[in-house]
Amino acid sequence: MALKTADTRPAKPEDQELARKREEQATLEAELADRELRSANLRAELTAFERRYLHFVGSRYAELDEWKAQIAERLVREQPGNERAQQGAREARARASETKSVAGEKSAQEPRSFKASAEMKRLYREVARRVHPDLTSDRDDRAKRQQLMADANQAYELGNEARLEKILTAYEHSPEAVEGEGPGAELIRVIRRVSQARGRLAEIEAELQGLLRSDLHQLKARVDEAEKSGQDVLKDMIAKVDEQIALAKQRLEEPAPLSH
Repeated sequence: MALKTADTRPAKPEDQELARKREEQATLEAELADRELRSANLRAELTAFERRYLHFVGSRYAELDEWKAQIAERLVREQPGNERAQQGAREARARASETKSVAGEKSAQEPRSFKASAEMKRLYREVARRVHPDLTSDRDDRAKRQQLMADANQAYELGNEARLEKILTAYEHSPEAVEGEGPGAELIRVIRRVSQARGRLAEIEAELQGLLRSDLHQLKARVDEAEKSGQDVLKDMIAKVDEQIALAKQRLEEPAPLSH
């Protein structure tokens, strides 16, 4: 029986280029997955911090503005002909309504800060690498990926590892995950995926910079930095607002001045 000899023919140019582009694609997609993870992690941290801030501080500001509105409305009752007092009461009531709307209803359960496990980060990075909608040019596939990434972002913020695993498994077993045949067609697909990955990298960098420059992130950074030295900024803010609330209550409870 004759032994098969190794194929020593040089690779075709399109095969060589395809191999290079696949390597470039893999590098870019790995970098993109890391950036997506960083962005998702930052968004989750900021969302959790915002919930805590509104729960502890925002709700108190809403209460303070409500007391201020009641004080202004009491002044109108005492001075019904005072147009300036009427205008001040309208503005105070509008501000109280706005603050209450922003703060929302205070939940009975204290919101927790966000901390992702190593497994959560690994799962999300893999989902972003495989499923991200900017890595396909097919319209139908893109729509499905967009929904899956939205689900993945929500699962990550909630710390739901099982859901992330399910999203990844479902996509990898879908028909869209099967690649076509032929080096020529595949080379075109890879070139387009490389271009899409580069475009998404630029977009996500802009998104990250926007998050890092946001007022919410600046406040969180200040709170985190203070905590390292044992200072609780939120606790200090709560104490100050509580003091203002007490003064407002005291003012409202004072008897109305006698009219002449």
